[in-house]
Amino acid sequence: MPPTKDFYSVLGVGSGASQDEIKKAYRKLAKKNHPDANASDPKSAERFKEISEANNVLGDPEKRKQYDEMRRLGAFDGGFGGFGGGRSSRSGGSYGAGDGAQSINFQDFDIGGLGGLGDLFSSMFGGGETRQSTRQRGPEKGQTVEATLDIPFRTAARGGKVPIELEVSEECGTCHGTGAAPGASLKICPECNGRGVISFGQGGFAVNRPCPVCLGRGQIPTEPCPTCHGSGEVRVKRKVLINVPAGVDTGSKIRLKGQGGKGPQNGPPGDLIITFNVLPDKFYRRDGLDVIATVPLNIAQAILGTKISVRTLAGKKVAIKIPPGTPSGKRFRVRGQGIQKGDKKGDLIVEVSIQVPEKLSEEQERMMKEFAESGGMKY
Repeated sequence: MPPTKDFYSVLGVGSGASQDEIKKAYRKLAKKNHPDANASDPKSAERFKEISEANNVLGDPEKRKQYDEMRRLGAFDGGFGGFGGGRSSRSGGSYGAGDGAQSINFQDFDIGGLGGLGDLFSSMFGGGETRQSTRQRGPEKGQTVEATLDIPFRTAARGGKVPIELEVSEECGTCHGTGAAPGASLKICPECNGRGVISFGQGGFAVNRPCPVCLGRGQIPTEPCPTCHGSGEVRVKRKVLINVPAGVDTGSKIRLKGQGGKGPQNGPPGDLIITFNVLPDKFYRRDGLDVIATVPLNIAQAILGTKISVRTLAGKKVAIKIPPGTPSGKRFRVRGQGIQKGDKKGDLIVEVSIQVPEKLSEEQERMMKEFAESGGMKY
């Protein structure tokens, strides 16, 4: 049975506690709640068992690391529907929380090469049954696809539509996921004896992995499917038009329900998770919701002053008066012409950059010398 409480709370320590602090907390609580010292309290045995279970996991650095990963995913705070005191109804790593409670398939949650949560619960808390084969399972959700999409700066700022081509895994239409050629039969996998998983010793306990021979189905075909070569899946390409929200930045993500791979056994399709990568623009750059545009000025414009026209993100031109004696790097703000996100909108910031010519004509050089000698360039 998976734990019903946060082990850190059971021992009364924080999640950042050292191994020594965990050991001290356990010894203190174990001494206080030992059944021999609490003969008149029938609940002391249960408390002592709970404290020992918490120490068994948190006191082992490897088990604690895996437990922390499950805790981060919300497995102990109701994030997966909660774990009540009901019996385990394990089927492919599922745990129930008593009659009428939600049942969660922990095999769907892969945690960084350590397998599904069902595997970890099995190894850490004594889960018994193994996964059922594909033939025995009902409809399953399809593959959740993650992709990075490059988008132009101006599309990210104002929003728009960008196409993307995806490659997803879907159930083979020829064998319908069995991996068998038409007319071929299925037999029990000799590697896993039909269990669909094999166990590996790791850190003093067993970790279940899908069988590499039958790919977790528990059965192998007498003749492999010519379309998918026995895998039960095929890779297909799909084009999706992504609606880019206004104001997204690099690293922003959106989840599109039902846009992933098709579900095996007529199950629901998976989701599509898009991570945006905003491409740099030759004219604009971003600072929060403000947009910065750098405009070059020559020396004469900076010294004498001028008027320039700058295009906004919306394509509208705005006139900006540059006063005489403007230094390089001076900024002028145009209110409300930046990026809009929700009810907030940034500004357009025009930054001037004084361009110094690499070479002057004889006339220009003469005039500059006269200007300098007249005292116009004193320091």
